[in-house]
Amino acid sequence: MTAKKKSGKADIEFSQPKKTPLLVRFMLWIKHIPASDIFRILAGFAFIFLVLVVIIFVSEANSNSRINNFFDAFWYSLVTITTVGYGDITPSTLLGRLAGIILLLFGVVAFAGVSGKIASVFFDRQVKKDRGLIRLEKIKNHFLICGWKPNFDRILLGIISANPDIPIDHIVLINNASPENMDIIKTDKRFKGLIYLFGDYTDEATLLRANVRHAERALILSDYSQNSSLMEIDSRTVLAVLTIGSLNSRIYTAAELIDSKFRQHLSLAHCDEIILSTDYERSILVSASSGTGLSHVLRELITEKSGEGLIINDIPFEFIGKTYREYRRSLSGGRVLIGLLENTGNFYSRRKEALHEAQKNPNIQQIVNNLKKIKRLKSNEPILTPPDEYIIKPNSRGIFVSGRKRTDFTLDGTALDDSQILNEEGGADDR
Repeated sequence: MTAKKKSGKADIEFSQPKKTPLLVRFMLWIKHIPASDIFRILAGFAFIFLVLVVIIFVSEANSNSRINNFFDAFWYSLVTITTVGYGDITPSTLLGRLAGIILLLFGVVAFAGVSGKIASVFFDRQVKKDRGLIRLEKIKNHFLICGWKPNFDRILLGIISANPDIPIDHIVLINNASPENMDIIKTDKRFKGLIYLFGDYTDEATLLRANVRHAERALILSDYSQNSSLMEIDSRTVLAVLTIGSLNSRIYTAAELIDSKFRQHLSLAHCDEIILSTDYERSILVSASSGTGLSHVLRELITEKSGEGLIINDIPFEFIGKTYREYRRSLSGGRVLIGLLENTGNFYSRRKEALHEAQKNPNIQQIVNNLKKIKRLKSNEPILTPPDEYIIKPNSRGIFVSGRKRTDFTLDGTALDDSQILNEEGGADDR
């Protein structure tokens, strides 16, 4: 149907647009959908399936007593395409049987392809997991361990033993160590459940893959995985602390340094805990040279055994604001209180709380003095053997020394060494 309209010298003819076939429109729609390939495949599969259902219904409705409505045709098509084939409905017309053959062949091919795709997805995910290329999205309150160094497996065992409250599947390792070094960890049954991410822990993209914004703690080790100088190793540690802090200001960070001259950089970055491993080693060697036996004392204090040596414990809420004497006298048992650890936890959280408290005072001069104190605030500051009148501040924890168990001594009071304790325990088990 056309319509003519005069305009000047020429007649202009307008024609109504022809209707596009349904199948063509559907294919164009599928083509322009901004979706994944899987969605397009599923949409095309559904369309072909429905077309075959319609063909079977139209061809069989009048000649097949088993197909009385559209649902009967749908039921037959479904059991045929899934290769179940109950046999309760069979087509009687040639067109219906041809459609059934197409459904059967299409079902075998389609489901083989879908199962292969699913298997490929799971295989690809497992390969990425083994190579440390996965992205963590749902995990929260996890513990990041950045870097690699010799005896890494022993360090991990100590960390797991010292943190029984952290599930092993919430410990995330981030490094770019060689596959040979990490295979030792991944194949060890003691570390089953640990999450490994391959990448540079100073890189923001790698840290985001580790979901650093929802992490609770981070330990940055002096990284010996690459052929780097000692200065480069410490520089990477400082950069990692800065990057992690910029992505998550609430995370508790502890970092290991080789050279103490970088300590000021970590302090400015508000690193919550700084481990000067080389300085500690040098101090122990110097003390050993004096023949005082201090190295043995330090060894006992920093033992990895649970419940022994130096222990940091929470102070009950009712003793906050009370004197050190009151808290000390309330204690019982084998532990000995030797001091307090103040401003524990994340530095930014402690500073925010201190600012909030400082602004409560109506006296302007007092507010200024409080703000000056906040500027000098130090995270995890130890106060050893304070006077009895010392007031326990909020966010403080007790520092204790705990000795061996009573069973670790002989009847005459001689302390057993580790090998003797193991032999005693083995003998008790045998009995």
